[in-house]
Amino acid sequence: MTAEIINLNKVRKEKARAEKQRLAEENRIRHGRTKEERKREEAEREREQARHEALRREDPDEDLDPGSVS
Repeated sequence: MTAEIINLNKVRKEKARAEKQRLAEENRIRHGRTKEERKREEAEREREQARHEALRREDPDEDLDPGSVS
């Protein structure tokens, strides 16, 4: 009756890898977004940026000649 010899370092590392994989899967589920959600957010961000640029007022100092300012 002989016991099977195991390498405890391998067992420990395999357990750590399995835990890391489980945690990664949880995070993908919790924080992941679908492609549609990412596209929708990107389109909304671009729309807001375009609106912001369209409503931007011109800088009044930009039109003045630097030599004529007192």
